[in-house]
Amino acid sequence: MSFITLEELEMTYGSNGTSATALRGVSVAIARGEYAVITGESGAGKSTLLCILGGLQLPTGGRITIDGVDLSTLRADALADFRGKTIGFVFQAYHLLPYLTARENVMVPMAPEKGSAAGKWARADALLASVGLAGKEERLPSQLSGGECQRVAIARALVHDPPILLADEPTGNLDSGTGDQILDLFARLHGQGKTILVVTHNRANVERGTRSIHLRDGRVDEDRFLAARPAGQAGRGIPPERRT
Repeated sequence: MSFITLEELEMTYGSNGTSATALRGVSVAIARGEYAVITGESGAGKSTLLCILGGLQLPTGGRITIDGVDLSTLRADALADFRGKTIGFVFQAYHLLPYLTARENVMVPMAPEKGSAAGKWARADALLASVGLAGKEERLPSQLSGGECQRVAIARALVHDPPILLADEPTGNLDSGTGDQILDLFARLHGQGKTILVVTHNRANVERGTRSIHLRDGRVDEDRFLAARPAGQAGRGIPPERRT
């Protein structure tokens, strides 16, 4: 059974006689544990697709289900709750609060939760350590490199241990060496069982995943599975019998 199912997705923006179509009948099924890399030229619909995958917006046509839940059936508060527990987001621009330390930035999604401040503090530090930032918990974003800021953003995305991790151009603001380190981190998280979907304009990043999905003019132009790779190196391949 597919973990994520997109059925004939359509997304049209605009009103008052003017409109633009970003997605045109996109149908894709993603298995649990896949690492899909989504590519396409500017305007192909990549970021729109990622927003729909993340429940940030609903399509104007078609249907998306995640783990058997049809997102269009959820009220706004239920959708936000589902999104918070199921999906972690990593963006190109990091979206860190400049006046908060690395630890405090990771703790932001914990604010509505019950529990002691000390417990949240310890949890944030453990997440920072897991992405290689032990000892830098007290630093502000301005005191961190671009790659370190992205690691803080990844730690923040992992706060609720979501099964799905979505990333929109996560290496777009980084040099190639630092970008490779971030992709190595995604490979490690994939090796731990996360389902990962990465949007990128860089076709060289495709070989990091287990699946390549290329969009053109709002449609799936290519969808292919890649050869299996050792876990922790460039992700794990999905055996043919599990490709649903």
